[in-house]
Amino acid sequence: MPTLTQPRDIFSNIAPQDYLSLFEGPRPKYQEVLGLLAFKKADVAKATEVPLNSVRYDEKMPKELADRIEEWANLLNLVAGHFAGDAKRTTMWFAAQNPMLGNMSPRDMVRFGRYSKLLKFILNALSGNKR
Repeated sequence: MPTLTQPRDIFSNIAPQDYLSLFEGPRPKYQEVLGLLAFKKADVAKATEVPLNSVRYDEKMPKELADRIEEWANLLNLVAGHFAGDAKRTTMWFAAQNPMLGNMSPRDMVRFGRYSKLLKFILNALSGNKR
């Protein structure tokens, strides 16, 4: 019978706490998340593939948009955990070009819809720091 290998920590893709106070209950504070990423409405539309005229941050917000911003809030908190909750260092890391990402900034990875690749990169980096 084949054995399945389990990841070292199946919850490693979820930030252990809300270091940057980006959540109000279960929902992210949309404007704060977008502010840390320095995203304008056009950036959000590009990153989420939601039409620009559908980008809104109220009760009529498209579910896929709300889901993406929640993922981004989690991503910001994962990185903030590495920087002991320091918002300035976290935003600097997201803004700086990274040679390990093809000289692209993590912020641009998100903006160009490459969230999954960035998440894998961050999880690999964080797991390497634990060893």
